[in-house]
Amino acid sequence: MIPDDDRSGRGRADSAVPPPDRRPSPPAAPANRSRGRSRIPVDPYIAALAGTVVLAALLPATGAAAAPVGSAANAAVALLFFLYGARLSTRQAWDGLRHWRLHLTILTSTFVLFPLLGLAARGLVPYLVAPQLYPGLLYLCVLPTTVQSAIAFTAIARGNVPAAICAGTYSSLLGLVITPLLAVALLGSAAVFSADRLIAVATQLLLPFLAGHLLRRWIGPFVDRRPRTMGLVDRGSVLLVVYTAFSQGMAQGIWHRVTLPRLIALLVVEAALLALVLATTGASAAALGFARDDRIAIVFSGSKKSLVNGLPMAAVLFGAKAGLTVLPLMLFHQMQLIVCAVIAKHWSSRHPGDSPHQGTDAAALVP
Repeated sequence: MIPDDDRSGRGRADSAVPPPDRRPSPPAAPANRSRGRSRIPVDPYIAALAGTVVLAALLPATGAAAAPVGSAANAAVALLFFLYGARLSTRQAWDGLRHWRLHLTILTSTFVLFPLLGLAARGLVPYLVAPQLYPGLLYLCVLPTTVQSAIAFTAIARGNVPAAICAGTYSSLLGLVITPLLAVALLGSAAVFSADRLIAVATQLLLPFLAGHLLRRWIGPFVDRRPRTMGLVDRGSVLLVVYTAFSQGMAQGIWHRVTLPRLIALLVVEAALLALVLATTGASAAALGFARDDRIAIVFSGSKKSLVNGLPMAAVLFGAKAGLTVLPLMLFHQMQLIVCAVIAKHWSSRHPGDSPHQGTDAAALVP
């Protein structure tokens, strides 16, 4: 931008001479071009997720390849939760309990508000939601919140990152019990719950988490010094789980059982669900008098649903029907990443003078 006094004096001999130390403003065009280029950023992780779905559609792991790929996905999920445990500080977890109002607000959104909205969506069957897709829509509503994406977006928006870390951890651990119970209570015969299946979920998710946390004393410093490497491990694990789930869906022919108009209608319903939860968590956090950084943590932790928790639990609870059941979850996962990335960047730009809470490296955290 050219200063006003510079514009007014241009071309007039009687204008005042600027002070000697005044320097001409740099050209504005390069800055404008830079802003134009960054208007629509392409998140590499979202692009990788989309590419993984395409790969599974074109080259699914079926037949003899299904078993080793499935075992690799199970190992990746176990590694993911092992690293979650290794990164969680015991002191941080206990300190988080003192902020019980915040965590209670997030858990209420995750395990009360979402399921109620899922039950209300039953009235949209079969008009907007296909009968075969509704169990999956209700299933995603009873899942725990995410860990990494909630932390990443909270850090980008300059919110309370420690609170987001504790909220994601508490939700994931409680979800190991609450999610199967809610699924059986709300879905009835569509979900099968037994002691053996609960043990299977605990073995794949809870035991690796506890093992990582018990070993934190020895491996914690190594993990904490390499946030970007751990981020790549997290991303790779999620991509492998997504590829496996979509490959199973291709083997079961889920794309032939769901038409394109039904998928579009499902996306509309999920967009409305996400919008309602975002608005409700934001309004309730403000009404309860939380500070700005706490409100950010509540919005991002209370509006997410965990793909990493949802996929292995679906395989245990729904068996052969898991492919179609997790389809709404995978679509919702993509949507929540895109929408919350936009919101986080917008909130960050509104408070450019603030620094991220406790110096968290948001770029190293993964959705």
